[in-house]
Amino acid sequence: MSQAAPDQANSAENPWPVRTISFKIADWIHRLGQIWVEGQLTQINHRRGTRTAFLTLRDPAADMSLSVTCDPILLERSPVPLTEGSRVVVYGRPSFYTGRGTLSLRITDIRPVGIGELLARIERVKALLAAEGLFDPRRKRPLPFLPHTVGLISGRASAAQRDVIAVASARWEAVRFDVRDTPVQGPTAVPAIVEQLRLLDDDPRVQVIVIARGGGSVEDLLPFSDETLLRAVVDCRTPVVSAIGHEPDNPLLDLVADVRAATPTDAAKRVVPDVTAELAAIADIRRRTANALRNWVHREERVIDGLRSRPVLAHPLRMIDDRQDRVDAAVRDIRRSVRHQLTVEEHLTHRLAAQLATLGPAQTLARGYAVVQRTDIDHPHAVRSTEELPAGATVRIRVADGSVAAEITAETPAMHEPAAIDTAAEDPAATDTAAEENPR
Repeated sequence: MSQAAPDQANSAENPWPVRTISFKIADWIHRLGQIWVEGQLTQINHRRGTRTAFLTLRDPAADMSLSVTCDPILLERSPVPLTEGSRVVVYGRPSFYTGRGTLSLRITDIRPVGIGELLARIERVKALLAAEGLFDPRRKRPLPFLPHTVGLISGRASAAQRDVIAVASARWEAVRFDVRDTPVQGPTAVPAIVEQLRLLDDDPRVQVIVIARGGGSVEDLLPFSDETLLRAVVDCRTPVVSAIGHEPDNPLLDLVADVRAATPTDAAKRVVPDVTAELAAIADIRRRTANALRNWVHREERVIDGLRSRPVLAHPLRMIDDRQDRVDAAVRDIRRSVRHQLTVEEHLTHRLAAQLATLGPAQTLARGYAVVQRTDIDHPHAVRSTEELPAGATVRIRVADGSVAAEITAETPAMHEPAAIDTAAEDPAATDTAAEENPR
């Protein structure tokens, strides 16, 4: 069939008819030529007596599929029986059916992917994720001790689901589960698990997520080594527990999950604590704590009793009593020394007083001497010479029992005085002292 409309500039005034765009799409698709495509068979429609078999090839890592047509002989000659869920590599040419506007892949060769090739691909994915550090134990998140709600992704009414719920409920009756039923094998398993994982991770009540499945063949466990699922688990904020298969089964999910459980039963034990065992442990800890406290009190009591039994604490005044005699003797010695010192100082004081009295002016006056002071001048002082006593001068004469005032009427020539007078005249210090004690 030729193209109905010429190749003209497309616009609102010059639109292309449907047949034109269909032919253009078909032309572009046919330019791809022969290609190899890998996928998973999800539907096989082969009727006997027909010349065409219809297949659906699905991408196991994404929700995308492609219609495939082939000669039924290709399916019959396959060395391995092809069933839904088989991984295959096909060779063919994409074609666009312009009558219905559908795309299909017409294949001329189909090859099942063997176990060896699947395991090799799993190893390549494992090496890639390990290089990115997704298996690093430091990024593992700890599980909560008592989770509010446990998210459970498993097959509908599967043995793994029953085991997890039964064991967890027996260990802790108040445990809550948010169960999400998904396919756990086949082409639809990965998208369904990833979607439910995202929903549980967004739920703030869910504090831990368990992905559980019973044992199976390598092909059955392929979804749990899929790179899309593994990266979804890595991106989760909620801790994820992998409980896939039995002890020998090791899908890559075990390596990226925060906790790997050998079996679904082991996952229930890891996620939910045994309340009976925890209560027994608490009771044991309380008992040991009480015993330790009592032992500590008894030990401290013995220490205190030992301290109290020591002489210094049992008889605290004995030390003072033992030294009382020494204290009394020391007090007596101190008092005797003080009295002796006082007596010595008293004798010294009396001796000095006697000496002072003997040398003082009062004793001199008592022997008949007198002190003459001139009082008519600004600065009265003791007279030492007759030259200081002119006629008319007023004086004050002090004797042993008092003093009298007098006036000089005439000057008497100097004459020799008795020895006592000479002695007094020669002792100006005594005269000065007496004048200082009583200047008037």
